[in-house]
Amino acid sequence: MRYPGEVMCADSVGRTLLAVAVPPAQRRGGGLLRVPVLGRFGELSEERRRLALTSEAVAEAVPAGQIDDVDAAAVAAWIVEHYRQRIYPAVALGSPHGAAVHLAAGCGAAWLPTSFTITAPWPGGSPGNWPGAMDWGSKLAERLVARNPDVTVRQVHDPVLRGPLCGATVSLHVQWRTLPVAYRSFLRSRLAPNGAAVLVRDVRTWPVLDGSPGHSFQIGTPTGGWKADCYSTGEAGFRRLLCAIGVDEWPDPVGTAPRRYAETSGDPALGPELCEVVEVAGGVSCRVLYRDSQALSAGVADVLRRWLRPRTGAQHCVVGTGRMADPWRIIAGGMVPYWCESSSRSATQAAELWLAGSEPFERISVLPEPPGTLNDDTATLSHWRSVAGFARGCGRVDSLVARRYPMLPPAPGHASRFPEDTVLSPPIPVMPMEQAVRRLAVAARSLGLLIV
Repeated sequence: MRYPGEVMCADSVGRTLLAVAVPPAQRRGGGLLRVPVLGRFGELSEERRRLALTSEAVAEAVPAGQIDDVDAAAVAAWIVEHYRQRIYPAVALGSPHGAAVHLAAGCGAAWLPTSFTITAPWPGGSPGNWPGAMDWGSKLAERLVARNPDVTVRQVHDPVLRGPLCGATVSLHVQWRTLPVAYRSFLRSRLAPNGAAVLVRDVRTWPVLDGSPGHSFQIGTPTGGWKADCYSTGEAGFRRLLCAIGVDEWPDPVGTAPRRYAETSGDPALGPELCEVVEVAGGVSCRVLYRDSQALSAGVADVLRRWLRPRTGAQHCVVGTGRMADPWRIIAGGMVPYWCESSSRSATQAAELWLAGSEPFERISVLPEPPGTLNDDTATLSHWRSVAGFARGCGRVDSLVARRYPMLPPAPGHASRFPEDTVLSPPIPVMPMEQAVRRLAVAARSLGLLIV
């Protein structure tokens, strides 16, 4: 059986957020110094690089012959092992969202994802052959669900975010239908008396096709900034992207597929179950639901700025993106975090709108993640510099990232050294999670959040 830490895709945002969700002194490595597959072989020609990248993706995927050995309960236990404190004042669970992890850090809470991503090799695959990808993924998912009846599998085929890699491997998002035993035990024994648990859920929808029992399939994802109907050869920008990654044919998806929660949502049944477990343990729980990823980022940034203001002044904002985040370093430096879900133009526009409506920051440091693929909606360095330009004093984009942008994402550990001149503040007391949620609830209606 493969070690649980090798099951969770090393390039997934969720894997990186898990690694940085614990304080630096307690981290277990987590691959933060590892360069993502799409960030490698920048010196090669396009054709040779494409072959090298697909070879790397296959080498790092879970072999198809070991899918039957994947133990979701063991993965959950491995996730819990990241947290070494005896007692936690709060726990945040749910969708892989950077702002949720920033909130957890500010409240001294543990963060437990309610899903994880696996990649598996796809022999003879092609980025344009999504029906073939669905067929192959359905067979793998059937075996995975047979071994783990308490999960479902959502397969995502996305040439926008994964480029040529989606022709070499399939991406399977494994979602727990019920709280894993390790999570239940954590909540019962390590959540402080009168502690708080918050379930953060993405409730965006996306067209979904059904495969084998427990398996479903979607083309694209809302996390990339595109709309579902843009994954069509009727869109000039999508045709250009397909041409750039060597795709000659793309069967346009059927437009009548029903819309369901997207792959980042998690199972809705976890909410009532969490409430029951936490109530028995003597704590309180609530759910934070978002339809706009950047709205949650804005709300959390406002809450943390208000908490930090009397302690540090909160005059320095760090805008991170995707895997480029280190919540504990930002909090320790007395800085205000704003997290962009992707390097899309819509993400930069949302950041600009939030900054324009906020009290000005003296300093803004921007750390965009190079997406590794290029399309018409990719934010340019000019867009990111425009975000930095909202600073009243110094605004800048990280120079290393700027040199690698947009095709070569660096190791996510770079965020742990950014900004380089960070001065750590005196220890900042953690914010009570209940207080954070109350403050978030004040602006929930205007932000489009639902807190229940």
